[in-house]
Amino acid sequence: MIAYQEQSDAVAFDVVVQPRAARTELVGLWNGAVKIKLAAPPVEGRANEALIRFLAALLGVRRADVVIAAGQRSRRKRIRVAGLNGQQLIERLQPRLPLRDGGQ
Repeated sequence: MIAYQEQSDAVAFDVVVQPRAARTELVGLWNGAVKIKLAAPPVEGRANEALIRFLAALLGVRRADVVIAAGQRSRRKRIRVAGLNGQQLIERLQPRLPLRDGGQ
């Protein structure tokens, strides 16, 4: 299950990223966070920018609506998406997630 927090005009959730992967893709869930592999290296913000582009496309929102609220230099990040609520987040992510949760 995706752990998220609804805010007044946005939804926030955690992601775990794996930079320098063979390709950018949604892997699944890891301890309540969404795990994403990124082809971009974690150099000069390139992985963070790739993450924002990927999530915006995946969720059907503008890139400006996706913000890394915490964890800019960490593999675990807090993402804030303006204009979505928790139900919309689940509806857009759930069909693209593998069936099993990798974490405990």
